[in-house]
Amino acid sequence: MGSVVVVIPARYESTRLPGKPLADIEGKPMIQRVYERAAQARGVDRVLVATDDERIRDTVLDFGGDVAMTRADHTTGTDRIAEAVGDLDYDIVVNVQGDLPLLDPDNVSAAVEPMIADDLLPMATLKTPIREPSDVANPNVVKVVTDTDGGALYFSRAPIPCWRDGFDRGVQAYRHIGLYVYRREILLLFAQLEATPLEQAEKLEQLRAIEHGYRIQVVEVEDAGLEVDTPADLDMVRQLVRRSGGGCHE
Repeated sequence: MGSVVVVIPARYESTRLPGKPLADIEGKPMIQRVYERAAQARGVDRVLVATDDERIRDTVLDFGGDVAMTRADHTTGTDRIAEAVGDLDYDIVVNVQGDLPLLDPDNVSAAVEPMIADDLLPMATLKTPIREPSDVANPNVVKVVTDTDGGALYFSRAPIPCWRDGFDRGVQAYRHIGLYVYRREILLLFAQLEATPLEQAEKLEQLRAIEHGYRIQVVEVEDAGLEVDTPADLDMVRQLVRRSGGGCHE
């Protein structure tokens, strides 16, 4: 059984929602809500925020969290995470995005399980059934198709599979959830690889792993959770937390 660290990459700048990690959600900053939910996942030994911003660092320290300062020139969250774990002694690294304040801890555990079960598996991630036909054609909803053993065949912003005779509810389409689990040595190697043609075409970093021949085990879960990308998303999360009674004393 490998030791597991969850790393939450967090940057202050955001085109649509500046300062997003520090946005207040019923008495707690967003980064704290993500951190606390990740810490509830079974099998997780440590949770760490990776940031280049002192405001985020100070906020994490204020609520008693663990934080690592990284360089400011990283272009992806994966690169930031790779720097953060470079000197850490963990077998398995989980990349949890910092805009998931309603993260389901069971989803984290589900993604980690195949990595613990198979020491040779390099990566794992999540998928959930697409229930709205309009999402199939939406390029902002990333789709994934897998082999019969759950290994990723391809990720795309285009509709996959392609229903030649029209959308068929009998053939399930799946949305990819951007939560990744890496074998630590694979993560460090992955961060050093050049961007690949399919990755550049689709603007999907996980295709770099596919193009280099790394297996990605894809685990199905019930729900993707709500990502906070816009002020409207933030308002929705605040309403959901308020209705659930999950204020600052939860």
